[in-house]
Amino acid sequence: MTKIAYLDCFSGAAGDMILGSLLDAGYPLEDLRRGLAALKVEGYELTLAPVRQHGITGSKFDVIDHAQEQPVRNLSLVGEILQNTDLPADVIEKSLRVFTRLGEAEAKVHGVTLDEVHFHEVGAVDALVDIVGTCLALHDLGIERVYASALPLGSGTVRTDHGLLPVPAPATLALLTAAGAPTIPSDARGELVTPTGAALLTTLATFERPAMCVQQVGYGFGSRVMPWANMLRVWIGEAVAHVPPAAHAQVHPSPHGHPHDHGHSHPHPHHHGPDSEGEQE
Repeated sequence: MTKIAYLDCFSGAAGDMILGSLLDAGYPLEDLRRGLAALKVEGYELTLAPVRQHGITGSKFDVIDHAQEQPVRNLSLVGEILQNTDLPADVIEKSLRVFTRLGEAEAKVHGVTLDEVHFHEVGAVDALVDIVGTCLALHDLGIERVYASALPLGSGTVRTDHGLLPVPAPATLALLTAAGAPTIPSDARGELVTPTGAALLTTLATFERPAMCVQQVGYGFGSRVMPWANMLRVWIGEAVAHVPPAAHAQVHPSPHGHPHDHGHSHPHPHHHGPDSEGEQE
């Protein structure tokens, strides 16, 4: 059976949310620390804290940068750092593909060559950790294929090293456009999908929801406080080639106007009062 992961981007996607969801699903933080030590980048620490928002519990992953100033890194320097490690070959290859795609998007929107792209906040230590750490976690967990949901993009503006920019940020929109990634409208103000999150998803994932047997679930929370649980959810399990007919419950309208699922018994009475309408998990 093929082990797969589905990224449910309910509230958008950022690098720390993707990696945080994999850690919450069971990838050990110590394994991540050991693997990232191969980068020989200093001056940072990794933290993973329990979070509860709107009745949902999960984890918040953070990269705390203690260095006074991180060097400005271009794609060549990032490649040099990765090639001088003993990380698995597929982790290096996937990480380089993510950084290259991100660099190409930045080059396009800023009108410079790929060699001239200085990643700024993207090349800082947190992007190295988010990108290489995600590729490492997927490798160590034995995940062969990654899938993702459509992406809510938010609205308004975001403050960047280039000043105030519209949401989605130009690099994010360039990444999603080039990949033909599906998006959905959202009334949320602010940035929901970051360039790093978009680069990871458009490089590593197929945008569809697969048939699967779910074995693990993880919730990676973002930094912003929202009117909902600001998290990305990962489902990890085995791919299913097809769903047997017996697995489909028979659903037909009831006299109450609600579909009833007859694939199982109901030991409790149905409640159709006003307070049961419009609830969302």
